[in-house]
Amino acid sequence: MVMENVQAVISNPEVLTALKDLLYQLADDDLVIGHRASEWLGLAPEIEEDVAFSSISQDEVGHAVFYYNLLAELGEDVADKLAFERSPHARRNAVMLERENGDWAHTIVRHWFYDSFEDLRLQALETSAYVPLRQGAVKIRREEFYHNLHHDLWFRRLIRAGGEARHRMEAAIAQLWSDVPSLFDLGPHADMLRESGILPVTSVELQKAWRDKVAGVMRELDVQVPTQWCDASDGRRRHTDALSELLQTMGEVYFIDKAAVW
Repeated sequence: MVMENVQAVISNPEVLTALKDLLYQLADDDLVIGHRASEWLGLAPEIEEDVAFSSISQDEVGHAVFYYNLLAELGEDVADKLAFERSPHARRNAVMLERENGDWAHTIVRHWFYDSFEDLRLQALETSAYVPLRQGAVKIRREEFYHNLHHDLWFRRLIRAGGEARHRMEAAIAQLWSDVPSLFDLGPHADMLRESGILPVTSVELQKAWRDKVAGVMRELDVQVPTQWCDASDGRRRHTDALSELLQTMGEVYFIDKAAVW
């Protein structure tokens, strides 16, 4: 049941519901990881990283705005309200992304894990039956290429440094690994997304591609790949106090005057 035009997608209530749920996943993922990246401004270990993470944060938030605007075009609220006013319970970001930053190693591992996943998801979306999403995915993937490259270089650099750096990286891998499956929770409409061609890939296919990619690099660097793999279900519908605190901090200026124009 692959649909090749916008009207065919939005005229089918079941497909429309699936599309909106996916867009919330995409938008919330990028908004949350973008905010976490912004928290390193002034704290990164090198001044170049202050600049880099500021740029990465802006890119991620900009991608989130794109997805929120697609939702607005489909009858949801305006982007600002979707970003700031929805409750933590309504968010659809992967739980791995909302955790507090921790140390630099934790941040690098999390971004590397997420970038590896996001590239695979965007690659699938480049052939999406929903044309606005397909067109956006092509552009966003080009920008994300540089994020992936940046974090991949840091991942290899810290592992190869040995000593305390490698120890912290291995600790971060072990800590984050149990949250990784949350990335692959495609929600209750996953089958419809696949059948309609909106997201022409399954969770299992994404997981396999991600593990092959990540494990290949880790083995190259002589890093042990964890074998335990948790259930991916509800990975986007169970959240922590960290998300509530993040949303409160992120919305401080917005809630002073919701009508302000920047």
